[in-house]
Amino acid sequence: MGFATHDDAAVYKLSATQAVVSTVDFFPPVVDDPFSFGQIAAANALSDIYAMGARPLFALNLVAFPTKTLGLSVLGAILRGGQSKADEAGIPILGGHSVDDPEPKYGMAVTGVVHPRRILTNAGGRPGDVLLLTKPIGSGVASTAIKRRLATRGLTKRVIALMAELNRPAGEVFASRRFAVHALTDVTGFGLLGHLSELAFSARVRARLHLSHIPILEGVPALAAQGVVPGGSVSNLEHFGATVRFPAGLPQDVQLVLADAQTNGGLLAAIPAREAARAQRALARVGVDGALIGELFRGPPGIDVVE
Repeated sequence: MGFATHDDAAVYKLSATQAVVSTVDFFPPVVDDPFSFGQIAAANALSDIYAMGARPLFALNLVAFPTKTLGLSVLGAILRGGQSKADEAGIPILGGHSVDDPEPKYGMAVTGVVHPRRILTNAGGRPGDVLLLTKPIGSGVASTAIKRRLATRGLTKRVIALMAELNRPAGEVFASRRFAVHALTDVTGFGLLGHLSELAFSARVRARLHLSHIPILEGVPALAAQGVVPGGSVSNLEHFGATVRFPAGLPQDVQLVLADAQTNGGLLAAIPAREAARAQRALARVGVDGALIGELFRGPPGIDVVE
């Protein structure tokens, strides 16, 4: 598995019973606290493994850092944050690579394994499937508000915890085979609209999103209405908006929230409608709130947003 379906990680078959899964992700700080930044970047990199139905084995650190201007104590805090998430995931960090760079960046290359017949891709969705999302959206807007000193203390605390939260519990439930999962992806830089568009086009189906069912971080819609929106979210709407039908008169700020670029967002699964209640119960048992936000149906690939 490579570029063809725009999936979350590369998969290379080693044998009839084992395939190696490989992914890499790193970015500049999205929050001021270096330890929290390290946690978020590590959790975000690990998410791609869980989004493939795989189990992580180990990670390598990727570091770009201005040692002369920020100092090694800051770098140490970032790396401790990343280590804390690797510990939580139950994997070692076995090395890595660093460069001196004016802008700090951190992330991981993560290697995992999966049975070749148990890979969960974003291309398997079928008409009649329902869409299940495991985290609220809006972290891009919230992070921008933090940078502009416009976020409340409550929103700041909530979004940092959300971005640092591993998708391991949800990923393990979806990979458990206790119920059918036809497609799986995580909602990250391309936003909900972008990643769902990729799922719809890969499966050659159409998606319907129920706006009132989509969980959104409290305070985010009001911030978006004030123009507190990251550039990535604007780009997402410009790029994917052509394949989305919005309700007449839907404000652009609401459209931007749906396209909001996420950092370590939730997992988005397409499952048979008859399995929905069972899936939600299984997620609830591991502390994950799975929201039913829409469904797939026959039609030209794309998305219909309804009230």
